[in-house]
Amino acid sequence: MLEKNKIYETQVTDYTAEGQGVAHIEGCAVFIPNAVAGETVRVRIEKAQKTWAAGKIVEILERSPHRMTRKCPVAKLCGGCDFWHMDYEEELRLKAERVRSSLNRIGGESLETMPILGAPTCEDYRNKAQYPVAAKKGRAYAGFFKAGTHEVVENERCLILPPETDRVKDVVMDYVNQFRVSVYDETTGKGLLRHIYVRRGAVSGQILVCLVVNGDRIPKAQALIARLKNIPGFTTLVLGVNTKKGNAILGDQFITLYGEGYIEDTLCGLNFRLSPRSFYQVNHHQAQRLYEAAITQAEITKDDLVLDLYCGVGTITLAMASAAGRVIGVEVIPQAVEDAKDNARRNGIQNAEFFCGDAGKAALELENQGIRPDVIVVDPPRKGLNSDTIEALDRMAPRRIVYVSCDPATLSRDVALLKERGFALKNAQAADLFPRCAHVETVVTLIR
Repeated sequence: MLEKNKIYETQVTDYTAEGQGVAHIEGCAVFIPNAVAGETVRVRIEKAQKTWAAGKIVEILERSPHRMTRKCPVAKLCGGCDFWHMDYEEELRLKAERVRSSLNRIGGESLETMPILGAPTCEDYRNKAQYPVAAKKGRAYAGFFKAGTHEVVENERCLILPPETDRVKDVVMDYVNQFRVSVYDETTGKGLLRHIYVRRGAVSGQILVCLVVNGDRIPKAQALIARLKNIPGFTTLVLGVNTKKGNAILGDQFITLYGEGYIEDTLCGLNFRLSPRSFYQVNHHQAQRLYEAAITQAEITKDDLVLDLYCGVGTITLAMASAAGRVIGVEVIPQAVEDAKDNARRNGIQNAEFFCGDAGKAALELENQGIRPDVIVVDPPRKGLNSDTIEALDRMAPRRIVYVSCDPATLSRDVALLKERGFALKNAQAADLFPRCAHVETVVTLIR
């Protein structure tokens, strides 16, 4: 067992799924933040267990050619980004390797390489932000949580967000401090403002501002609206009511204070209505490439019935509608289903249907009704598919399954489960929708 606080010299050989460097000292795996593979470092052990330890770099003896100076001044503190200390080439390599390794180790594959769609830029790409708010010495401020904590790190300018998004944050905080709007305290459950949620249409430029509050009103609302109107693209202001304790950001009630309560944007040539609860990929350019890859892999014909589980506001469903005979989307959030139906109407798509319900239960119900999809698309949350959905996919026996995933580990687990039921992996493509952040998307195709 390594000694806590002792300094060791070692070489960084690999990365964890979260992007930390990995070294091995005396047979013990040591996890090192802000490290780059190939570097020789001196590391202080900060936590020591029998089989693993956590360390901190005290000196870099041999620097990797992929190490770079961080452009973000709070990158080491903020929990939002992970990779400002390395160049984008190395970030893409580790993400592609993470997907490949996971599919091989958990999914039982034998892939030698993994293609990845790199982003054209690492800055200004993210079309949604959720700023937690806090107060210190009588002053309220907003930023992002420090990694592994609920301590808010203030950041004047977030490089992965458009400047307009940070400007909204600044306008709201000026209003909060001028009118002494109280800030929510997680410990006591007291205070009004919890989060500032901003969504910006990448094509439309329209901006939705949602203030998540521990109540159902804010003071001097018209004063805030007047200030927000000075921001180009500001379209609507919504209150998101969340009076429950816990770390969930959005509640279930929304009150529109200005505008329509939603914005519009264009993706894959289609127009979409987006309200606060709508799922919509945060990187517009890369989402379009990801969906194009999914549509290509699906190999849909005009005779096909396509079932899209976890359809959100219908982005993939409607993008596939022109190639298919009929498309059905399933989504558990009622507001998103209403948006999906509206999106079909506004785009003149008549061969699409949408149902509200849990993906697995809805799929089993459709199967009981005799519906046999030729192609099934799944884009589940990070936890992957539940047992009901796996069973439904097996019983429906589609010609192919297109699986869009935001977590390589749960994707690989589900690939292994589907292989047991007679499916085989045909294609796998990683895509970087989150430059400078540890997450990576993947689209795979399984055939019967």
